[in-house]
Amino acid sequence: MKRFRKLRGALAAAAAGVLAVTVVAASGAGAAPSGQAHGQPSQYHQADVVFFDGFDGSSVDRSKWNVDVTQSTQYNGELEAYTDSPSTVRVVHGRAAEGAQGGALLLQAHYRPGYTTPQGNKLDFVSGKVDTSNKFDLTNGTVSARMKLPVGVGYWPAFWMLGYGSWPATGEIDVMENIGDPSWVSAATHGPNYSGDQAPVNRAYLQSMQLRNVAAWHTYSVKWTSNAMTFYVDGKVFFNETKAMITFFGSWAFDNPKYLILNLALGGVYPYKMTAVTTPYYGMSQQTLQSVKADEGNVLVDWVKVTK
Repeated sequence: MKRFRKLRGALAAAAAGVLAVTVVAASGAGAAPSGQAHGQPSQYHQADVVFFDGFDGSSVDRSKWNVDVTQSTQYNGELEAYTDSPSTVRVVHGRAAEGAQGGALLLQAHYRPGYTTPQGNKLDFVSGKVDTSNKFDLTNGTVSARMKLPVGVGYWPAFWMLGYGSWPATGEIDVMENIGDPSWVSAATHGPNYSGDQAPVNRAYLQSMQLRNVAAWHTYSVKWTSNAMTFYVDGKVFFNETKAMITFFGSWAFDNPKYLILNLALGGVYPYKMTAVTTPYYGMSQQTLQSVKADEGNVLVDWVKVTK
């Protein structure tokens, strides 16, 4: 998510044959992720859970999350400015939570032509982004989030992790990305000599995995060890990469702490590369613009969980 996105990636061919599913492993080196945080209280109160947020309070827990603010322009040709406002980042309950068990984090996009960032740059959209930088990070573990995504060319939600320091040297793990296409999500990793368009990447095609589209609730996960990463949707594996695969291209950038990020970007190079849409905005269709204006640009997060 950090810089210009990948389209296929150097290792996609090596991983393309992997198409199964699993989620965050609760315990044991070979365990598959459970993904049932709210439904199994004993599961997420076990000692191996090192981070959990079910968004059941009245507002975002600022002891766990930073609410990001865009200071100037965005990366990747994106259209949005991130704001610290209940209009873009809030906790919702009941009908607004759309079936979440308890509350849900809502990241919501809005059309705000001429919105001015703190440094005086103008963007036409605002949206939401949260991270755990300097509040929680991990080196190895299983990371999961249960999410519902919006549909429309140019929505660009992501669940990802970054290392501290310069990019891509300190590494990036994209647990889930989507460009508003209801049929698939992608996962990728970035590091020295395998970043941007050269990043290892693979897609989970949900129908072929016998799963509903991205507008339904799904648990997106990565199991990250000292020598491999395995990515899941609802407990089914769709991408596996090893240290040996990565170090063929560059140094392994995944032995250092990384923090969690959830965001809803709009437009930009990744949607554009996949759709060639340039009007009315770069990477965003007219239909999606109308969807944003109708306040339909919503990412819901039921919970986030990290186990060791």
